[in-house]
Amino acid sequence: MADNTKTVRIEQIGSPIRREASQRATLIGLKLNKLHRVAELEDTPAVRGMIRKVNHLVRVLEA
Repeated sequence: MADNTKTVRIEQIGSPIRREASQRATLIGLKLNKLHRVAELEDTPAVRGMIRKVNHLVRVLEA
């Protein structure tokens, strides 16, 4: 990632067990698939929408 792009750090805090397949796929798209895993992604509207979809399973960390 370039130095001037904003990023967002997210941590998975909920289990994808017994969730809809689309929510599990969204977690994989966010580079999360195990509890307490942290991913740093580019802050784009698409990523924000994915976070909103699984907001009960993830936590946004301070940059």
